[in-house]
Amino acid sequence: MALPLAVDAFGVAPVLRGPQVTLVPLGVRYLDDYLTMLADPEGNRLTGTTAAFDRRGITEWLTGRQEHHDRADWAIVDSDTDEFLGEVVLNQFDPAQASANFRISLAGPSAYGHGHGTAAARMALRHGFETVGLHRIHLEVFDFNARARRSYAKAGFREEGVLREAHHDDDGWHDVIVMALLSTDPRPAA
Repeated sequence: MALPLAVDAFGVAPVLRGPQVTLVPLGVRYLDDYLTMLADPEGNRLTGTTAAFDRRGITEWLTGRQEHHDRADWAIVDSDTDEFLGEVVLNQFDPAQASANFRISLAGPSAYGHGHGTAAARMALRHGFETVGLHRIHLEVFDFNARARRSYAKAGFREEGVLREAHHDDDGWHDVIVMALLSTDPRPAA
C-alpha cells in the first residue's frame, strides 16, 4: 500500500447490502429517525453525547454528509423492511497513517441485541480496509458498555489499552477502553 492515502480516499459512500442490514449513505431522508435516535437517553449515555441538537442544525449536518470524501457516514437500515436502525461512521481519517476512527449508534432499545451493530460494523470495516485501503481502524468505548464491547470483539476489534477514569457522567468516573483492528488482523467470519 502506498502511503499517504489520498485525502479524498473515501469518495462518496456507497450503498453496502447485507442479508441483515444495508448501509445507505446518511442523508436528510433519515432526519426524523435521526433526531429520535439523538433524543434517546440510553443511547446518549452509551456514546457520551451531551450536546443539544436542533432540527435545523441536524438538517444541515445530514444534507452535507456526502460532500465529505474524508469519511463515510451511513444509515443502518433493516435489509427487509428499510427501517432505520442507526448510523455507522468511519471518520477522523489520517491519510498519512492510513487510519480512521469507527463510530456507531443504534436507534434505541428496539435496535439493541439483534446483531445489527455487529453486522453493520463488519460491513463498514470491510469497506474501510478493502475499498479505502486503511491499515488501522480504532475506537473508544466506555467500560460500562459491555454490549458494545462484545459487538466490537465479534467484529474483530482487539482491546489495546485503558484510559483510566477518562470519562465522567452522573454515575461518576469511568474508564475508556481503546480498541483497534488492523488490516492484517484476522477478522471473524460473519
